[in-house]
Amino acid sequence: MAVTRKFLPLVAVLGLLASGCSNMNNKEQGALSGGAIGAGAGAALGWVTGANPWVLGAIGAASGAVVGAVTNESKDGKRR
Repeated sequence: MAVTRKFLPLVAVLGLLASGCSNMNNKEQGALSGGAIGAGAGAALGWVTGANPWVLGAIGAASGAVVGAVTNESKDGKRR
């Protein structure tokens, strides 16, 4: 029961954040998804290796956002 009370607000916030992505272009969506994937991968790597997961998560988020924005930048140009 206590676990449900902790995760319910998290699920609600994530749902609200996900609904705000409908007006984004490909570059913005790529940066957001790349940052999220990079943060998760960095944090997991930090946890597995014994390093600081917060630091590796931040590095992963920044690098993932850059890569996601750059790789999806060309898709916006083709749409116009």
